[in-house]
Amino acid sequence: MKIFKNRTTLAIIGIVIALIVCFVISPEVNAAAGKEITVVRITQSITKGTQITKDMVQTAKVGGYNLPSNTIKSTDQVINKYALADFQPGDNILASKIADKSPNEGLTNLNGDRQAISVSIKSFAAGVSGKLQPGDIISFYVADYGDMKETLEPGELQYVQVITTANDKGVDYSANTKKDSSKSDTDDMPSTITVFSTLAHAVKLVDFEKNGTLHAALVYRGPDINAKKFLDSENKYLAAQTAQNPGQQTENKVSGGASGNGK
Repeated sequence: MKIFKNRTTLAIIGIVIALIVCFVISPEVNAAAGKEITVVRITQSITKGTQITKDMVQTAKVGGYNLPSNTIKSTDQVINKYALADFQPGDNILASKIADKSPNEGLTNLNGDRQAISVSIKSFAAGVSGKLQPGDIISFYVADYGDMKETLEPGELQYVQVITTANDKGVDYSANTKKDSSKSDTDDMPSTITVFSTLAHAVKLVDFEKNGTLHAALVYRGPDINAKKFLDSENKYLAAQTAQNPGQQTENKVSGGASGNGK
C-alpha cells in the first residue's frame, strides 16, 4: 500500500507506537511489578511431614509480578497444617505444599496387621486423573492380563484404602499442584498409588502389576465411619475366600486408615 511507502507516515506511526509503549504499556507493567502483596514465608528449616506452628512462619511484602497464583498470603492458612515437602528459611509457601493431614499419617499407623504397598500408574487415566486423595476407597481393575490379555475384576481388590499418591520424584501428589503457574500441566502428575494392604492384596497387586495394567476406580470419599463399612465388606469377602480355601494364608483382615484409627 502507498501509505507504507511514505517515510513520513511510517515515522509518525513509529512515534505513536513508541508513545503508547512509554506512556501506556510500560506504566502498567511497572505498576504490576511494583505492586506489593503479603506472602507467608518459612523462618526455619522444616522437613516433610512436620506440623507448621506459628513460630515457623512470618509474613513479608514482595512484588506481585509473576508470583504463583497459589502462594499463601495469610498465616491462618498455614498454622497447624502439615508440610508436604522440605522447606528452607525464606521459602514462600504454596497451597500445593501443605495439607490438613500429615503425609506420614498412614504409614505411622501401620501396626503389623497390615502393610503399605505402592503400584505404578501407567497412564493418567488409570489413576483417576490425579483426583485420588488419602483415605479414599478405591477398586482395582486389571486390563491386558496374561497371555490372553484378559480384563479382570478381582474380588480381593474390590475395596482398598489409599494412603497417598506420589509423582515420579516420590513427592506426595496434590491436585492443587497444577494450579502453580510456574509448572507445566504434566509436572507432578501422580505416577504411583500407595494403599493399605493385606497379604492377599499384596500378592494380587504384585502379580497384576507385573502381568497386566492396573486401573483404579474411586468408590467412596467421606467420613471414616462410612469408609469402614466398605473395609468391613472386604473383610467378609476375604474371610469367605479363606473358608473356601483353608490351606491359604489367613492374614487377610483389612485394616485401613478408618478402622485403624478406631473411628
